[in-house]
Amino acid sequence: MRTFKIFFNTIRSMSFKKIMRLLSLILPHPLFALLSFHATVKAFTIAQKKFPETASNNGIGNAFRHALWCCFIMMYCCKISSPKKALDFCKRITDMHEELFPNEPLETKMDLHNNKIGMDYFMEILPGIHRQFFEKSFFVDALVKKMNDAKVLKKLDDHFEGHLVYLEE
Repeated sequence: MRTFKIFFNTIRSMSFKKIMRLLSLILPHPLFALLSFHATVKAFTIAQKKFPETASNNGIGNAFRHALWCCFIMMYCCKISSPKKALDFCKRITDMHEELFPNEPLETKMDLHNNKIGMDYFMEILPGIHRQFFEKSFFVDALVKKMNDAKVLKKLDDHFEGHLVYLEE
């Protein structure tokens, strides 16, 4: 129930223009949209349990949450469509999230970078596992391990290819 309240309040706070942009992406892909919403809830719940102090701010838990979110979107959408279409939708919906709910430039760079890490990780393991057999634990365990090598993003021109990034508190 709390999830739907947050979702409803978020939509209520959006301008008409932002709502129309969102609808232009989700209406042509209603199943992807529903699966993405489900992925959002699951990723947020897991991140809150694993990293209760930093999942909702710009800390290491946020990096984990963004990468996991993209892995889950890809996993769910690949079960009903091709990996290429799932990747395209995942990139568009997660990029749009950053546009519709803007942050400071460094926070946006961090979120987009961690989203890419999640999508890249999914595509990296895709050839070894039939997409119908993916499970959440494949991503949770691997991303928790990736947290050991996460880097602190300090400047907009920092590049940490292949590593999750977070901001120091």
